[in-house]
Amino acid sequence: MSGPSKEMSIVNLKKFGTADIESITSRAAGEHFGRGNRSGGWIGLKDRGYESEIGTDETQSIESTHTFRKLKNRHVQLISISGVIGTALFVAIGRALYRGGPASLLIAFAAWCVPILCITVSTAEMVCFFPVSSPFLRIAAKCVDDSTAVMASWNFWFLECVQIPFEIVSVNTIIHYWRDDYSAAIPLVVQIVLYFLISIFAVKYYGEVEFWLASFKIFLALGLFLFTFITMLGGNPRRDRFGFRYFGDEPFKQYFPNNDESAGKSAGYFQGFLACLIQASFTIAGGEYISMLAGEVKLPRKVLPVAFKQVFVRLTFLFIGSCLCVGILCSPNDPNLTAAIDNSRPGAGSSPYVIAMNNMGIRILPDIVNAALVTAAFSAGNAYTYCSSRTLYGMALDGYAPKIFTRCNRFGVPIYCVLVSLIWGLISLLQLNDNSAVVLNWLINLITASQLINFCVLCVTYLFFRRVYLAQKDNLPALPFKSWWQPYTAIFGLVSALAMTLIQGYTVFFPSLWDVQDFLFCYLMVFIDLGIYLIYKFVWSRGRDKFKDPKTVDFSQDFKEIENHELDNAYEKFIYYQSQSRSESIECT
Repeated sequence: MSGPSKEMSIVNLKKFGTADIESITSRAAGEHFGRGNRSGGWIGLKDRGYESEIGTDETQSIESTHTFRKLKNRHVQLISISGVIGTALFVAIGRALYRGGPASLLIAFAAWCVPILCITVSTAEMVCFFPVSSPFLRIAAKCVDDSTAVMASWNFWFLECVQIPFEIVSVNTIIHYWRDDYSAAIPLVVQIVLYFLISIFAVKYYGEVEFWLASFKIFLALGLFLFTFITMLGGNPRRDRFGFRYFGDEPFKQYFPNNDESAGKSAGYFQGFLACLIQASFTIAGGEYISMLAGEVKLPRKVLPVAFKQVFVRLTFLFIGSCLCVGILCSPNDPNLTAAIDNSRPGAGSSPYVIAMNNMGIRILPDIVNAALVTAAFSAGNAYTYCSSRTLYGMALDGYAPKIFTRCNRFGVPIYCVLVSLIWGLISLLQLNDNSAVVLNWLINLITASQLINFCVLCVTYLFFRRVYLAQKDNLPALPFKSWWQPYTAIFGLVSALAMTLIQGYTVFFPSLWDVQDFLFCYLMVFIDLGIYLIYKFVWSRGRDKFKDPKTVDFSQDFKEIENHELDNAYEKFIYYQSQSRSESIECT
């Protein structure tokens, strides 16, 4: 950037002192203004009591290093749900039903919601306290050590980036339900262009787009729930009042990955349940998607506590409700479901809902569901583009990625982060040479390991954060959200996620199923993350990266942007440092 823009020249500089003018000039030249403020922003002048349009108007053409707090509660609610609900809830869930049966599916998803609740409330407590960009990753840097923060940041960024091509491939697979006489590159290019256009403008516009896309997914889920209720009571062309027939036929199904039934029925039933539990660990996410919005939420310490509670309840209802519905509608032994799984039938063709519709002779509705699945997959990819770009932005602010990624456009969007994240969409071109279902399977395996590792990181980070907060409780603001039964809640979430990280690829260890490629897809991220941690701790920092002393961790500088924002919006419930400064000023006078 060559220098101050024309807009700056018309600001009345008479009310600023010489030091302030020098600050403006150095900031325009690209220097990180207010280096103590890790969220970026134009705080320096405001802290000294001055007000101007510099850096506060989101239409400024000045390139900066801060984002804008424009997301409202309704945006947070729907975007958080959107990041979790993709095609897996409507399509991939059929594979788990086929392997484990309806009862195993329902129990497994309900069981996995317990550790997810533990992880979510632990995350909520520290993120609501410290709502900045990439909060739990930056709390790791403050409260644990830099090695953990570096490893966690790159793992989460990879997790979000890989899901972009996953959803792009999903959209192409869904479209194949209707036709496949086109190049797979067409939907790839169209989606990447649309993601880019949605992402480069002000975050409030992204919030509006994602709000409506997420609404469609919720309407789809609720519509399918209603469809299940009506048809099970006889409201279908066949007048078949089937009720819970398929639950009674074979509630628990045996599954033998290596087709060796000599292990016995108990092993078969257990592995059927385990297949459903692994599917749940991939499908159900925690509060990390709400967390990534923290740096751009209006009044975060007011909005986020409510969002964490409501989103968990709504997601649990949708996940468990979907498991119940597919178990009611479709038998795990349905020949159409078996054929869909074995032949990797595209799009809605492998969805238990669509299979049930076809079995009942219902027309048109399967096409409507397939069309809705296109928007569901597109919306999820859009959410992952947002989360991955903000993760990279937070990493750059903390020095774990090149500083160029802190640059934001005039709308407060980290534009270079968006571009790099979208480059990952090119991975979806692999489907040009392989069956798209094979590519999806590769990506699912990579994603599952990264997601479970991230759950472990969240719990470990919370335990260190809790140690810091208890050590400095009298000198820190109150907790906007307080979880219960800690630290045991976080420990339970950590043990559960760690166990699933090791279990999720267990089938590769059967002698008849051993394959180096499959092993790497299941466990590669474990070795990569471990390598990043050890290399940073003992090679890059030469063993000088020690665990943080809980008594010396300082949050004060980071809260300046948060408290200034809340004061500007007449919200003073959790104001601490500003009130402390006022008290000191009064005492001095």
